[in-house]
Amino acid sequence: MSGTVKTKLDKPITAVRISDNYISDAGPTGSRTTNSLLDDEQTLRRDLEAQRAAYLQTCQMLKDLSAKLKEFYDKIFAEHKEEIAKLSVEIARKILVQKVKNGDYEIESIVKEALKKAPTHQDMVVHLNPEDQKQFQKAQQEEPDSVLSGIKFISDPNVGRAECVLENPKGIVKALIDKNLEVIGQALEKAE
Repeated sequence: MSGTVKTKLDKPITAVRISDNYISDAGPTGSRTTNSLLDDEQTLRRDLEAQRAAYLQTCQMLKDLSAKLKEFYDKIFAEHKEEIAKLSVEIARKILVQKVKNGDYEIESIVKEALKKAPTHQDMVVHLNPEDQKQFQKAQQEEPDSVLSGIKFISDPNVGRAECVLENPKGIVKALIDKNLEVIGQALEKAE
């Protein structure tokens, strides 16, 4: 279709360019061809796909790093499990030694706990440290306990403070601090 187009301008035209392509989305600052727009879109898609690939690679790398870190932690813990258990028992030992030194324990509770492990209470003899024997007798005079009645208590210098040895015809039960700490240490070493 041919025709004449008339336009009234306020200023004279200084340059003219004739274009065969009529598509423009760039507005007053310039025009872009359809091929140029398609090229830009493809470039943007390639850039977006490259960013997506980099993101997925980073996520996988973080997942692998996390797995390696967990594996390292498990390995270190497994290698040092025995040392951790020994350290824990040694800390408990130091605390108990200080408590025993300060007399910060109840010998009655220790005896009752040991009695729970005894097969029978008939003809029971309980060996106590001489200092604990005095404390125990004093506590029993102030507040007698029926669970402990009928049991013979003797002073034995070979028994440490805060410890006791129960003896009856069916066997001996020892409530010794070192033995209890050893049992705790073994349990800690077996723990997962």
